[in-house]
Amino acid sequence: MISKQNRPKIALLGVGQVGGNLALLAAMRELGDIVLFDIASLEGMAKGKALDIGQLLAVDGLNVNILGTSDWQQIHDADVVIVTAGRPRQKGMSRDDLLDVNVPIIVEVAKNVKQYAPDAFAIIIANPLDAMVHAFSRVANFQKQQVVGMAGVLDSARFRFFIAKKLGVSVSDVTAFVLGGHGDDMVPVVSLCTVGGIPVSQLLKQEEIDAIVERTRKAGSEIVALLKTGSAYYSPAASAICMAEAYLRDQKRVLTCAAYCQGEYNCDGIYFGVPTIIGKGGVEKVLQVELDANAKKALALSASHVVELVKAVDKRIPAINI
Repeated sequence: MISKQNRPKIALLGVGQVGGNLALLAAMRELGDIVLFDIASLEGMAKGKALDIGQLLAVDGLNVNILGTSDWQQIHDADVVIVTAGRPRQKGMSRDDLLDVNVPIIVEVAKNVKQYAPDAFAIIIANPLDAMVHAFSRVANFQKQQVVGMAGVLDSARFRFFIAKKLGVSVSDVTAFVLGGHGDDMVPVVSLCTVGGIPVSQLLKQEEIDAIVERTRKAGSEIVALLKTGSAYYSPAASAICMAEAYLRDQKRVLTCAAYCQGEYNCDGIYFGVPTIIGKGGVEKVLQVELDANAKKALALSASHVVELVKAVDKRIPAINI
C-alpha cells in the first residue's frame, strides 16, 4: 500500500485509455503518488500500466510511487480521486445512452470513495457527465466544494483550439468559456471569447464563428467517429489533471467545470458547467458573469436537459443498494 508521506496521493479509478493517460500526466508533473485502480478482472491492466509508467519515471529521474491494484483499501486517504470508471461512448451513441450502464458503476465507486477517501477532492469524468457527478455526490454525500465534473475545461480548450487554428494564432492568446451541460447543447459563449484581448467577433465573420461553435459542440462525436474504437482520451485526461493540479497546488485557477449551483445562472440544485475558482478549498467559488440574451436562452435549454438527466438518475438510484 502507498502510505501517506509528504507527497499527495492521487487515486485514479478506471484503467482505460483516459485512466492510463491520467496516470502518465500526473506522474510526469510529479503531482503526487498514484494509485491506479480497477475491478479484479482488470487488475493485470492496472498493474501493467503502473509498472510501465514506473519504468518511464526511472528514465526521466522522476520521484513518484505508482501502484496498480483492484483493492479498494489502497485508495485510503487519497487527496484527489479522479473517476473514469464506466463504459465509454461508441460510434452513434450519445452520452445519455450510457445512463443505464454507468449509474450502477458510479454508485459502487461513490460508496467506496466515501468509505476509504472521504476527504478527497473528487473529479468525475464518466458520462453522461452532469448526471454522473450528481449520482456520485448523492451517494458519497460529499460537501459541494469537494465534487466537480470535468467538462468545461475540455470543451473550452476545444473552442480555443478551433479559434486559434482558424486565425493562425497561438492558442495561448485565445480566451474562451464553454458553459452548460457536457452535451450537444453546451454553450460556447462567443461574447466572452477574445484573442489577445480582442473580441473574436471583430476577427471572424459570424458564419465562421457559428461553424466553430457547432464543431465545438460535436467535437467529442467527431473524435469517436474517427477513432472507431471509443472516445477521446488525451484531452480529457489533460483537462482533469489541470483541475487536480489547481487543487493540489492551490493555484486559484479560473476553470469552467460542472459545479454545484445554488441559484447561479438560474440553476439550483444541479451540477452544471459554470466558471469556477479551484484552489486548496476545492471549488472555492462559482463566478457569476453577465451573458447576452442568446447565451442565456441557450444556457436555460442546456440546464433543462441536465435537470431531466438528474431526474432519470434519481429514479434509478433507489433501485440500487446503497
